[in-house]
Amino acid sequence: MPYEPVIGLEIHCQLKTKSKMFCRCDNNAEGKEPNTVTCPVCMGHPGTLPVANRQALEWTYLLGLALGCEIAPQFNFERKQYFYPDLPKAYQITSQTTPPIVGGYLELDADGFRSPTSKDAQMSDFGANEKKRFPIEHIHLEEDAGKLIHAGDYSLVDLNRAGTPLLEVVTNPCFSTPAEAKAFMQELRLILRYLDISDADMEKGHLRCDANVSVRPVGQKELGKKTEVKNMNSFVAIEKALEYEIKRQTEILAEGGKVTQETRGWDEAKQKTFSQRSKEQAHDYRYFPEPDLPPIVIDGNNKSQMTNHKQSFDLEELKTQIPELPAEKRGRYQKDFGMNEKDAEIFVGDMDLAEYFESAVNLSQRSTLGNSLTLNVGKKIVSIILTDVLGYLNANSQHIADFKIKPQDLAKLAEKLELGEISSKIGKDVFAKMADSGKSATEIMEKEGIHQVSDKGELEKIIAEVISANPEQVEQYRHTVGANGDSPILNFFVGQVMKASHGQANPAMVNEILKKML
Repeated sequence: MPYEPVIGLEIHCQLKTKSKMFCRCDNNAEGKEPNTVTCPVCMGHPGTLPVANRQALEWTYLLGLALGCEIAPQFNFERKQYFYPDLPKAYQITSQTTPPIVGGYLELDADGFRSPTSKDAQMSDFGANEKKRFPIEHIHLEEDAGKLIHAGDYSLVDLNRAGTPLLEVVTNPCFSTPAEAKAFMQELRLILRYLDISDADMEKGHLRCDANVSVRPVGQKELGKKTEVKNMNSFVAIEKALEYEIKRQTEILAEGGKVTQETRGWDEAKQKTFSQRSKEQAHDYRYFPEPDLPPIVIDGNNKSQMTNHKQSFDLEELKTQIPELPAEKRGRYQKDFGMNEKDAEIFVGDMDLAEYFESAVNLSQRSTLGNSLTLNVGKKIVSIILTDVLGYLNANSQHIADFKIKPQDLAKLAEKLELGEISSKIGKDVFAKMADSGKSATEIMEKEGIHQVSDKGELEKIIAEVISANPEQVEQYRHTVGANGDSPILNFFVGQVMKASHGQANPAMVNEILKKML
């Protein structure tokens, strides 16, 4: 009997506010000594009172608006009761049962989460260039717990992270393959970074993901018994862990067994999931409204109002803060610059690279070039970045932030190449010197006497000497020349002319004059 998997995600994202969720402690504890970025509020001392972080509230609504979600007319903070060593109050302040954001979705290109030869492609019923929507159940805001550091037979508690603003994005059980879940996470991370509300670095724990996985016979509507998979701290780990868990559950059912509802961890070293604890019965967290925090209400003017507090913000104004998001940027790059999906993704996936590219293009568009030539310069900038810039950065283990060539200088180099002022060979030599020195193309060309030879008389003289020195190749040309003057041997003559001119001859003029003189 064939089986199909069903996957739902619970994604935790740390917001990069200046202070913590309910106190004024510094929210950036990275690299600091354990338990040094704390106060009586985030350490759960009796008698302390929380105050909601306004910025965290705004960013929660901002993400909801960016994902096309509905804004709940009111939500309450509440206490989620449970005991664990890293939870100092023995309860967590959350909004899980009355979330501020409901519904919404992420839409992804089907080709973005499968390849023609992958198992996922064989399991998907989506064709090329089609899109799939993955619905979101809700998004809620809460505080993070502390961190346990395990050392041999004992564990240490670090409360620096306790109280960090945490967004939880809960999806519907809508993923049918691990690749879909991975693609969703990657796109969500990009959106969080584009909104500038989180660094969303999985390795540092800014972005964490738990997955609910079940398997059922194909065609069955009812969901199978699920397991929750934790400890997946990279995109590769998400895909591998889900693949393993699907395979494990499928084999159990195929052999007539029953899947146990439980929490399982991912063992990176062994590349397998392992049982952590049973979840056959739901926990009773005894939720009740947080008595020290008032409800947050959206009034008829689409403004958020924290009752009994003098702080509110306008949701319509928040909408204006949403930048061009990754999907929109991909579409624009493909339309305006003729990029394919892969090249567009390179720019969209690196915000610093995209900003550098946009700066160079904008500076080139301020020139007095015609519209069509300006567009060609933009495409030339794309080509230079994808080949020369990324090649240089990779070879030197650098990031675009370390790159010495200024965007305006790259734009000028692209102009010179497009206008034929320098050949592609000279362009590569000039680029290398620019990248090493940080000087402009004009400075380097003037200092080293580099220029494009475009004088017709001078080129005719060089070409005549090349033809005279190669009579055998001239005969080969005459026996193989086509109607338009092309011949397999023509490139030989072009190479000889470029050699004689030290690479400075105008290639277009060389081809034209060679054909006439031959």
